[in-house]
Amino acid sequence: MPEFAPTPMEFLFWETLALIVAACIFAPLFRRLGFGTILGYLVAGIAVKLTLSTGLSDHPEELLHFAEFGVVLFLFVIGLAINPKALWQMRGDIFGLGFAQVTITGLVIAALVLGLGYSWQTSLITGLGMALSSTALTMRALDEKRERATTHGRKIFAILLFQDLAIVPLLLLATFLAPMQEAITVGETLAQLGVAVGAIVFLVMLGRFALNPMLDLLSRANMQEIMTAAALGIVIFAALMMDFAGMSYAMGAFIAGVLLADSNFKHEIEANVEPFRGLFLGLFFMAVGLSLDLEAIFAQWQLIVIAAPTLMVIKAAVLYLIARLSRNSHSVSTKTSIALAQAGEFGFVLFGATAATGLHQATEASTLIAIVTLSMALSPLFDRLSGLLAPKTGAETIDETFEDAAGRALVIGFGRFGQLVSQPLLAQGIDVTILDYDANRVRDAGTFGFRIHYGDGTRRDVLRAAGAGRADLIVVCIDDPVSATDIVDLAQQFFPTAKLLVRSIDRRHSIELAHRGVDFSIRELMESAFVMGEQALIHLDIDQRVAAKTVEDTRRRDAERLAAQIEGDVRSGIDNLHTKPVKPEPLVPPA
Repeated sequence: MPEFAPTPMEFLFWETLALIVAACIFAPLFRRLGFGTILGYLVAGIAVKLTLSTGLSDHPEELLHFAEFGVVLFLFVIGLAINPKALWQMRGDIFGLGFAQVTITGLVIAALVLGLGYSWQTSLITGLGMALSSTALTMRALDEKRERATTHGRKIFAILLFQDLAIVPLLLLATFLAPMQEAITVGETLAQLGVAVGAIVFLVMLGRFALNPMLDLLSRANMQEIMTAAALGIVIFAALMMDFAGMSYAMGAFIAGVLLADSNFKHEIEANVEPFRGLFLGLFFMAVGLSLDLEAIFAQWQLIVIAAPTLMVIKAAVLYLIARLSRNSHSVSTKTSIALAQAGEFGFVLFGATAATGLHQATEASTLIAIVTLSMALSPLFDRLSGLLAPKTGAETIDETFEDAAGRALVIGFGRFGQLVSQPLLAQGIDVTILDYDANRVRDAGTFGFRIHYGDGTRRDVLRAAGAGRADLIVVCIDDPVSATDIVDLAQQFFPTAKLLVRSIDRRHSIELAHRGVDFSIRELMESAFVMGEQALIHLDIDQRVAAKTVEDTRRRDAERLAAQIEGDVRSGIDNLHTKPVKPEPLVPPA
């Protein structure tokens, strides 16, 4: 029997294999049990730590730092899904709801810590640190449940984004409150903030003027591995820029993603980064399990076991009240508060920094990190309360083969709009492939004799499977403007031969679609509103011919105003808008 004496490199391979085997066992098992893959990865890390004495389990902080790249990639992918306009529309939730959550929750927890006899400085930084939640865990859970685009999903994301921004001033506050801290002058503080703002501006300018030309140049080489390397390079560069400015790696990656959200290479980059994102994010949660100081946990297990769920209940209760006071529904408030009840990975950074500056003793910091970790481990279980406190019918899924998807026209969305659009096509005997992402609607349509394919039209592989590459016409009938625009971008990039007809949600959406050069778009309520307006005049005893002529004049003015807005801005063509009766030449019946 040969002696087992691996070299350091071989031993690293054995350690990696152990992590992979544990992940392959526990992640699918916990998902099958309904606890989610995140808890499975955490348990896999703990299992490796308990059963094997390896370099990774003895020094998990090294793996944790490396695995944080998963969080960085995760924020980059999230940024790709949000264009700057959508981000600007979320500013109220980011700086309103997000600020209120961090501040009020932090002060409530700080008051409780102060009551335990700690100094106000220690209590304040502890409370604010525990107010932060896990971006990686929460957004991963939203993705698994396909709830990122829901109302509560957008609220959750806005709060998490503010928390990511808050880590910078919190680190500054920790330094300022530390007993051994050196005096920080106002000039130094302003200088650090200036560096942060300058780095963001530099990154924005670089993304606006350099990224697309660079990617276009690289794409001409027609080398897939170069595009993948470029995507990873962009993420790493942006993360390092923000780290240089004193901000988080994740924030830099997120900004880079937002800058590329309108890029022609958006979907190509996302497809290249996605495998690395999933791999490193799973590794991150395994590293969290490996990093648990089990001896410290056992020594303080009573405090930790009580503190972690208590913290989660307090955070959920405070956020629920904030959300309700912000006029959100019970369902949205409940789902938002439960999803953000856990502490977050930034707690590892913050409490590690406070231990280094003396604001926390080493044992106190270890206990706080253990509480953070346990709360993250409990989060998938705590999340199950959402179904009890805010019950809903879960979205179903259907296995789809697309074997008979070969229509000349591809209609995406079979709601009330798509059903009417498809009728003239079917009446003329045109082969139509209909795609919808609502399993109940697909099933209900089948009872009326329709063959509807189940699938997410915002995914390139689904569109290709549904026959978008062979279709002469793609009709987008969904009622989500962001998703509709995403489908337009995909179709124009990967299926350019098909004509594009798109349902517009409002005037701004119509302008956006016009700028993208779609073949035809129509606002969903425009024609029905004109018909209703004509009938309103008739029921007010206006002559039918006058009513028809009036509506036609209004339709013409609206078209002229829209054309002016496409060329200018939203206030262009306002002179075509009726705000008072037309004078001095009122409409009269034709002779």
